[in-house]
Parts: sequence; structure tokens; C-alpha cells
Amino acid sequence: MHLHRLMKTLITSILFACFTLISAHSNAQRNVSDSIIPSTWLVVQYGGCVPEGDLADRYGFMNHIGLFAGYKTQKNWVVGLDAAYMFGGQVRMAGVFDHLIDSNGNITDQNGDIAIVRTMPRGFYANGTVGKVIPVLSPNPNSGIYVNFGVGYLLHKLRVETQDHVVPQIELDYRKGYDRLTTGVNTSQFIGYTLMANDSPINFFAGFYAQQGFTYNRRTINFDSPEVPVSTDLRLDLQFGFKVGWMIPIYQRQPKDYYFD
Repeated sequence: MHLHRLMKTLITSILFACFTLISAHSNAQRNVSDSIIPSTWLVVQYGGCVPEGDLADRYGFMNHIGLFAGYKTQKNWVVGLDAAYMFGGQVRMAGVFDHLIDSNGNITDQNGDIAIVRTMPRGFYANGTVGKVIPVLSPNPNSGIYVNFGVGYLLHKLRVETQDHVVPQIELDYRKGYDRLTTGVNTSQFIGYTLMANDSPINFFAGFYAQQGFTYNRRTINFDSPEVPVSTDLRLDLQFGFKVGWMIPIYQRQPKDYYFD
């Protein structure tokens, strides 16, 4: 299964679980306006990042669509898992398929027809995070400045599509000779604002996001330049941008009181 299909399946499954939990806990009692309330956070999030460092040599603007699942403690510490599917439309590597272009400037499929070959950046990251909500300029002690730091895993690659055409040189396992598969350790930082409304479904966070990938090329050869050894050096894949998330806080149900005359 392709990476983007796997991520879509994962996100759909988690979203279903989120809304199931919302239904189960919709009557939970809480008073976020008066005190810090421990809660489970389920977040659907979007980010937009500009690549820098070694990543900027390959790709342009990257979208991040993902999920965050975590827990906010009685002291406003937040621990959780942050994961996202990364995609974009700009590839800065030129000439990847130049050796397949004929004298008319086209790439042809197995039937001799002109083939349409598309390339797109794709990737994935998953970080364990630790953060803190600082109740500054907030309507209640559960909202305010929100910062977090994360460590985890990063993968990115060049996706190659030939649509309905079959180009034998770039099909199946041959695509691995072009995809620049790269993986490694990932670190991240976020600073922004989070709002947990007193009595409203408007719960969110938004702010500035950065991540640093300490990665390595995982392919041993690039078919477009087989005479050039693939670098085995450590890469620094940077991304800087913003992130927004719609939050589903789940509060523990308070026990009912019983009175007897």
C-alpha cells in the first residue's frame, strides 16, 4: 500500500474513533472557567511549511495534515503523539528523467504513446511531544500560550506517477531508483496559543512550527545519475511554518452525588 493511502486510512480510523469518544463523553461535567481540568486532547491539524537546509534543494512548500493525541495534566503539562502526512507540488530537482526523453522531447510508454509523468514530494513524521499551557491572556486557566517540543521519526521521498501509462523504466521497483527515499530522527518545536472554551465547541490551537530532520539517504543508487555515488552524509532537513488544530477535549466524567433523607 502506498504511503499516502496508508496515512489516509490511519487518519480516517482515528477520526472515527474521535467522534465515537465525543458521543460517549458528550455529557461529561466540567468547569474549565474556574480551575485547571485534566483532559484528553484529540486534534485534527494542518500545517504549512517552507523547506530549508538540505530539504530545500529537493522540494518547495509542504503541507502537513495530521493528528495529535495527548493528555493535559492538572498542572497544564501536555504529553502526546504528533503525526502528519506531508505533501506538496513543487520539485526542485531538475533533469531526473532527462535520460528517458526522446528526440521530440517526450517520454513514451510501452506502446510508443506520449506518457505523462508527474513527480511530487511526499512524506510522514511522528513525534512524541511534551508541552505546557501557560494561562496568559486567556479566558480561563486551561487556555493561553502553548509551547511544545518533540522528538521522533521523519520520512520523505519523491513520488512518481505515470497515470494510465506504463513506462517500464520507472514502474514497480524501478521507481526506487528515483524516489530519493530519506529517513532519520526528527525534532520539532511549536509556540502559539490554545483556547479551550468555557462552554463551546470552539477549541483550537494555532502558532508557529519548526522541525529539524537529521536524516540519511536510504537508496544506494539513483538511476538518473548512476555514475555519481549517493551521498551517505548526514542531512539537515529543515521546515519552518505554521500549524493550526481543531481540538476535541475529552473530560473525565464526574461521579454523581446521591442524597438520602
